[in-house]
Order: sequence, then C-alpha cells, then structure tokens
Amino acid sequence: MNHIAPRLFVSVALLLGAGTAQAALPDEATLYKNPQCGCCDEYARQLEARGVSVAIVDDIPVGQVKARVGLPYGLGACHTIEMGEYVIEGHVPFEAVEKLFEERPDTDGIGLAGMPIGTPGMPGPKQEAWNIYQFRDGEEQPFITL
Repeated sequence: MNHIAPRLFVSVALLLGAGTAQAALPDEATLYKNPQCGCCDEYARQLEARGVSVAIVDDIPVGQVKARVGLPYGLGACHTIEMGEYVIEGHVPFEAVEKLFEERPDTDGIGLAGMPIGTPGMPGPKQEAWNIYQFRDGEEQPFITL
C-alpha cells in the first residue's frame, strides 16, 4: 500500500507539468488574413489545438491591420494575430509564441517575415534558421532564432 503514494505523487506532478507549457497562452486570439490563404487557416487550427479559440477575420485589408499594430516595414507575412496584449506576425513557431507569453517582454509583438517552409501551417521540412524578431513602435530587434 505504501508504494501507491509515490506513484500517485509522480502521476499528479506529470499531469500538472504537462499543462504548464501551454498554460501561458491566452484563451482567445484574432487572426487577420486574406480570404484565399489556406496556410493561415492551418496556423489557426494548430493554435486551436493548443487551447486557443481563434476568430478569423478575412474581410478587411490586412495591410491596414499591419499599419495599425506598428509592424516594421518589410517584415510582414501573410497573417497578423492579436493575442492577449501582443501581436504575432506570420508563421511564428509556437516555441517562440510560448516564450513571449512566459517572459512577457515590453514589446508590441513578435514576427517571422515571409512564409518559411516548415513553420506551423507551412508544409515541408525546415530549410533554414528562423529569425524571429520583436517590435515596438515600428522598430524591430532580435527575439529568438530557432
């Protein structure tokens, strides 16, 4: 009977630990995209699989959204997400998104320019390092390289 308590303790610790990596993410997000972009829909599905409810908006000009959130010129991607107090630009790997919400830096958001192969929502194997930047007031600086 005494051997049950340690097993129970380990099981509870594992269950609690399994939820902490995703626990930092907000419950809701809004993804702005062009209506024809399927890779954006796939990114939303993968975000939803992490417990985030995603509202997709595809009836306003995405460029206006990017200007409103202060995205640095030339660093855009196919979609823009508002989640919590941050903006996520493009196919940012979820490791970087989780880091953002765990560390909560003083920034407007993070992004990954373009549509790199192998990122969430983009098919194919990773072909290069992904340089995720953070931005504030239209200025960018490095955030993390994956």
